[in-house]
Amino acid sequence: MYKILIVTLSALAFSTGGAASAPAVSKEPLDASTLSAIKSKFGRLMELAKKHDFKALHEMFWQSPLTLLVAKSAIQSEGNWAGFWGNEAVDQKLHDIGTSGPVLLEPDYSKFKVVSLTRDVAESYVPLNITVSYAGQDGTARPFLMIINWLRVGNDWKVASEIILPVPPGPAAKG
Repeated sequence: MYKILIVTLSALAFSTGGAASAPAVSKEPLDASTLSAIKSKFGRLMELAKKHDFKALHEMFWQSPLTLLVAKSAIQSEGNWAGFWGNEAVDQKLHDIGTSGPVLLEPDYSKFKVVSLTRDVAESYVPLNITVSYAGQDGTARPFLMIINWLRVGNDWKVASEIILPVPPGPAAKG
């Protein structure tokens, strides 16, 4: 009886050890159609920004004091780039940028990616060129990265945070 118990426990330990060391099969929390819907929402966001439709842009954002936009600042005390928290601050920043002159957003859709973080949170990433004359910028197209955290609110996806980062110039060529 003792030998049978030892053999059974040993077999159980070996089988559990093998299962524990096997790589976990990861499954995306969101299906392909949901990820595609988020990509479409991003396209809509770009379309509304191009039209300077501030009311519709407002509706695309999560309605919360925790909503975040990271963008160029026009106020010296905020630094060169700053975080703008809450819908009122986000709305004001988008309005200020959009009414400063021509704004052109050119995302590279071939590099657009969406990853599901949970069933209710996704993150998108896209490099893009932005042409704007806001806060001392000279209206020259420059490279940026746009990272958006999307939050499921009911049956819709809303922008919880939009982080726009300038791409620094590469190192100078040695000659």
